[in-house]
Amino acid sequence: MSQPLVGMDLTDFREALGPDQPPYRAKQLYHAIYAGQAYEFVQITPLPAKVRENLAAGHVIGLPEVAQQFESSDGTKRYLLRLEDGRTVETVLMPEAGRDTICISSQVGCPVDCKFCMTALLGLERSLTAGEIVGQVMLVEKLNQLRRDGGRLNIVMMGQGEPLLNLENVVKATRILLDPEGLAISPRRVTVSTAGVTPKIEELGREPVRPKLAISLNASTEEMRCELMPITRKYHLAELLAVCKRYPLRPWEKLTFEYVLLGGVNDGDADARRVVTLLANLNCKVNLIALNPGPEIPYKTPAPERVESFQAIVRRSMPCFVRKPRGLDIYAACGQLKKTLST
Repeated sequence: MSQPLVGMDLTDFREALGPDQPPYRAKQLYHAIYAGQAYEFVQITPLPAKVRENLAAGHVIGLPEVAQQFESSDGTKRYLLRLEDGRTVETVLMPEAGRDTICISSQVGCPVDCKFCMTALLGLERSLTAGEIVGQVMLVEKLNQLRRDGGRLNIVMMGQGEPLLNLENVVKATRILLDPEGLAISPRRVTVSTAGVTPKIEELGREPVRPKLAISLNASTEEMRCELMPITRKYHLAELLAVCKRYPLRPWEKLTFEYVLLGGVNDGDADARRVVTLLANLNCKVNLIALNPGPEIPYKTPAPERVESFQAIVRRSMPCFVRKPRGLDIYAACGQLKKTLST
């Protein structure tokens, strides 16, 4: 089987080129694939034709294929992408004035089983390779002629999967995304979201090159979080908050806590006050997400006034924002990615 080039680092490229090629050829290949956005072997012009020919004999560029595409009335695009083994995964582009955000997946399906998320209904098929993670970004860039410069492009690992349960590939992909000689995206503009796998949060914090960290909180008590997010039974809320307190933030960085508001369940004023108490000693901000509904989700979206009241209470103590839903009409919003082939 041909090996994909996307996802390889310099060491991998040296091996792919073989011992007969000088080390600088690996740097040329790395730059051509990532910075130069070469999508075909003929575009890897720094390499001699014979070297390209030998490389193509055992390798492919390795971008995923678009199996289906949906476009929302708000401009959001949801891509169902087919991987080399035939499995599919989803990627979402959210264009805005002055910036674009690509929401990418880290696994096919998800093992975490959050009760308000459609992706959880899939279970886990497998984790993605570093190349399949980076490839989502490169493909969406290519299809939409996106620009990385000028701080226009944000990457959020908030699609299918629990990124920290695929940490090795997520970190390798992040190094390529952030490398000035790679995709050259600012570390301020790449975020990974976790349901709270505490040992992996500590491991991520030790990485010299890493994305920003967002934690899905979604409840103000241990009991409620266990009900909504069964992973809490293994990684308790107090343990999660203790790990967050120790997390080595960079000078410019805050932790982000995401909170999905479920009508009549976790959206009361008392919940908001408890959230403030839980997060009081952390350098953080809170993103509120009114539930994006799905046909198999047993919860309802809260009324707008409930969202406003919750935000007002939290905002007195820390930055608190309400995330605007994007792509609701094409099942592209947070928690709705379920590999739907038709709308």
